[in-house]
Amino acid sequence: MTPQWSAPARVHAWCSERTGGVSVGPYDSLNLGDHVGDEAAAVAENRTRFAATLQARPVFLKQVHGQGVVQLTRDTPDGTEADACWTTEPGVACTIMVADCLPVLLADRAGRVVGAAHCGWRGLAGEGGHGALEALWQAMAPQAGAAAQVLAWLGPCIGPEAFEVGAEVRAAFVQRDPGAQACFRPRGEGKFLADLQALARRRLAALGITAIAGNDGSAQWCTVSAASRFFSHRRDRVSGRFAAALWLDR
Repeated sequence: MTPQWSAPARVHAWCSERTGGVSVGPYDSLNLGDHVGDEAAAVAENRTRFAATLQARPVFLKQVHGQGVVQLTRDTPDGTEADACWTTEPGVACTIMVADCLPVLLADRAGRVVGAAHCGWRGLAGEGGHGALEALWQAMAPQAGAAAQVLAWLGPCIGPEAFEVGAEVRAAFVQRDPGAQACFRPRGEGKFLADLQALARRRLAALGITAIAGNDGSAQWCTVSAASRFFSHRRDRVSGRFAAALWLDR
């Protein structure tokens, strides 16, 4: 999937789907996660194919649902622990693996810097209103300049008809942003349906980033309902990972 957004010519982005790899069920077929029980050789081949599609070097992070940010260079090893990353170095791809969580890609309009964040509800909510997006923007801002000159693309994630959460998840957002209650619909017995992409849009807008493309909460973006296109941990429990990446021209 090629993101449709108004990024400058120097910025490239790609989001894989579950087809085109060598893994067998339940990881079929382009599983990029090396931590989900798949055969190591299959994951290695899938990552090689992914890199060939990008024609850049994807850096695969160890994502832990936190707010850690790393600046990527050509020497950054795979497995570096962080949930967001950024770079000004050409040919190095900021890469976020997901299987229901939301990948968020950022680029400045001048094509100087790119970044990406892994946004499950924990990473997005963060602590004290400071989550993965706030941490990424804090790191990128000196290079990116004004937030109004930054573009965002939201990838596929669990959709608002499938993401059932408890009251504690709603509270994690609403306590800091009362308006976030509009992103939750009561499901009964203390449960709610949460709109993850809408929550991310609110967080980005609060940072001043309002040029947002991609996932709009419609069914086509839902990882749970689109079984032939996307991996989903919520749906399958044992699942592969797809990835969204962006990079600068060499």
